[in-house]
Amino acid sequence: MILVVPPPRAAFAALALVAVATLASCTGASGPTASSGASGGARALSVATAFYPLQFATQQIAGPHALVTSLTRPGAEPHDVELSAKEVVGLRKADLLVYESGFQPAVDQAMDLLDASKVLDVTPLADLTLTGAQDDQAHAAGDGHAHAVDPHFWLDPERYATVAEAIGERLSREDPAHAADYTARTRAFVDRLDALDAQFRAGLAHCRIPDLVTSHAAFGYLAQRYGLTQHGITGISPEAEPSAAALAAIADLVKAHGVTTVYQETLVEPHFADVIATETGAVVATLDPLEGITKASAGTDYFEVMRANLATLEKGQQCR
Repeated sequence: MILVVPPPRAAFAALALVAVATLASCTGASGPTASSGASGGARALSVATAFYPLQFATQQIAGPHALVTSLTRPGAEPHDVELSAKEVVGLRKADLLVYESGFQPAVDQAMDLLDASKVLDVTPLADLTLTGAQDDQAHAAGDGHAHAVDPHFWLDPERYATVAEAIGERLSREDPAHAADYTARTRAFVDRLDALDAQFRAGLAHCRIPDLVTSHAAFGYLAQRYGLTQHGITGISPEAEPSAAALAAIADLVKAHGVTTVYQETLVEPHFADVIATETGAVVATLDPLEGITKASAGTDYFEVMRANLATLEKGQQCR
């Protein structure tokens, strides 16, 4: 995968400000990818979200009262998203932007150009307590990579529920006329997440193999919540490449701990998972980090894909 290096802040800001001056009077400009409906009659809120899990939660809570869009197009790696100057102009027109700071560099840069009162950063609410080093990765001592904070809070239904509640509260503040509807929809969404959490707790309660070997370290919060130990072949960033020593350490761990399944994921090439599987005799299965829904996804929305992930884990970790 090609690592996209964002432009320096000053250059980015200058480019976007020029676009604001030249495009502010234009109408019908293309913007983020779109998604949920808007109510007829009264003007609906315009809400931009940074990537799929935030888009999905916002859609479920907003219902017909907001037009919800995503800055990350379907099938794109959200870490690598780039924003054109025109898209930044579109963000300035939105009533609200929901994003996670530190996850998408281009989105972080755009924040300098937006009204802070129109922004909801979910990072403080998501309880991001894990780093690559804390994920107990076998390669951590020798890969030479910095240990970034794990941003994948939505793979833990409890953390996701906390963020959803904050989104519901913010929508109620932005649109008090529909606050009761936002509150009811938030409660319904959180109830579904609570039910999903119960399914995971039951399904992963008794697993013969607690070691979870993944192609990149996206599943730390899920593993922590349900009593597994994640070992990422690469780090938090899917673009990172492990050293030969790190690959050997993971292979040794797989053999020593009786791991039978190594997990690749959607949106990332399975090369390193295949290397470990070939070396150890393990099989390769797919876990979806739910950074986006694609044709390769095992479902059409968050809940369907998470239940597919659970079934995959129950088989691969030999749970009963």
